[in-house]
Amino acid sequence: MLTIYGVVVLTFMMAMYALERHDPRYVLAFALGCALSSSYGFLSKAWPFGVVEAIWCVIAAYRFRTTLSPAATPGRPESPAQS
Repeated sequence: MLTIYGVVVLTFMMAMYALERHDPRYVLAFALGCALSSSYGFLSKAWPFGVVEAIWCVIAAYRFRTTLSPAATPGRPESPAQS
């Protein structure tokens, strides 16, 4: 059963990675996939994989957060004072 879980979460993670450039929500979904992959790594006693995926989860969550900032949106001023 653990192997099936691993296949499903890794497939989900890779699919979200492939779709990232289409919408910021896919970046958030990729972060979720990394968190799930990390849990699989720890459950399967492959803790180095779990640690690396946890790091990728943090990076992806940070990338999602920065894509939502006004500075990252084309055509919008960086701060209200510049309007």
